[in-house]
Amino acid sequence: MTPTTVIDLGRQAIEITLLVSAPLFLAALVTGLIISVFQAATQINEMTLSFVPKLVMIFVTLVVAGPWMITTLTDFMRRLFESIPAMIG
Repeated sequence: MTPTTVIDLGRQAIEITLLVSAPLFLAALVTGLIISVFQAATQINEMTLSFVPKLVMIFVTLVVAGPWMITTLTDFMRRLFESIPAMIG
């Protein structure tokens, strides 16, 4: 196993991590932005007002995008495990 192979595997792992986590981060970001605008407009500064909707939207996003996330992760792991014999020899 060469250093180039290790770096390439690390790069692929980081790309998969960012790709899988992006829908959840975007859902939290958009929900937080909408709630912040609402709080600024109404001057309501309640912490649970921002926490609960974010939690609900992350859960909904996880339900919707969950199968794709699992498929992406299992495909990466399958490719990784299948390449082990080539890396050793």
